Amino acid sequence: MFLTEKDLRDAFWKNYNYSKRALKYQFECDVRPGAADLVTVEQFQGNYQINAFEFKLSDIKKAILQAKENAKFVNKSWIVIPDEKKEFTTMTITTYGAEIDPESVEYLHAHFPEFAPRLIEGDFLKMNLRERFPRGLKIIGNFPYNISSQIFFKVLENRDLVPECVGMIQKEVAVRIAEPPGSKEYGILSVLLQAWYDIEYLFTVNETVFNPPPKVKSAVIRLRRNSVGRLGCDEALFVKVVKASFGQRRKMIRNSLRAVFGDFGGAEHPFFTQRAEQLSVADFVQLTDWVAANRK
Repeated sequence: MFLTEKDLRDAFWKNYNYSKRALKYQFECDVRPGAADLVTVEQFQGNYQINAFEFKLSDIKKAILQAKENAKFVNKSWIVIPDEKKEFTTMTITTYGAEIDPESVEYLHAHFPEFAPRLIEGDFLKMNLRERFPRGLKIIGNFPYNISSQIFFKVLENRDLVPECVGMIQKEVAVRIAEPPGSKEYGILSVLLQAWYDIEYLFTVNETVFNPPPKVKSAVIRLRRNSVGRLGCDEALFVKVVKASFGQRRKMIRNSLRAVFGDFGGAEHPFFTQRAEQLSVADFVQLTDWVAANRK
């Protein structure tokens, strides 16, 4: 499926028996500088040729699908990888599963024995991800609705290990997580996750696709780690400020924060007359710095 540019050039010259005749065809096996990271290449009746399909490395899935489609009409089809990224051709992805229910574990062992060595029996919320996956991991799953928020808090705790998370959860929770400031659904989890991740609400899953159907709709969302390394404030205090601000949603932030941190010696902040759902992540960072400087 994959070739490096060097592999392609070597195959090209060998194909033409290293003859001068190949010179006029050389353009057919060069990946053009400044073009896409990936191109698909075909072998047809002994000739190698690059076709018009070009992709960025981030679109590897699309490139694979295109190469498979090309293979229907030619002898062979590959994806050409830049020489400087040749390690990509040997990368492997290992999938693990976590399951707490003994009956489900027994079923999986019986029906999917090849997966059994990678099935971790136990409570995901209690697993030490840093110990098990020191090089990092991506999390994907149909999250139990009663612990979906706890799973996302665990993702946050391990944000340096988890670059991406995709989960099917209750629609109401998915909307809350993805909503921007100013929405009634915007809340604690929205702020904390959006501080560290880019959130995408991918699609809704109707209750009719399940048997028996649940009483609520579901949704699939994706979290991708953003470029934020540090928030620029006391991050532990940031979490406390966010939680305190939403502690009394219908009240102004002044009342919510004073209930947790005291009256700040009578000092006032411009955000005190607003409600928590009106503040962005950047606003909460600013507010956290102010609380750090003014709390007694």
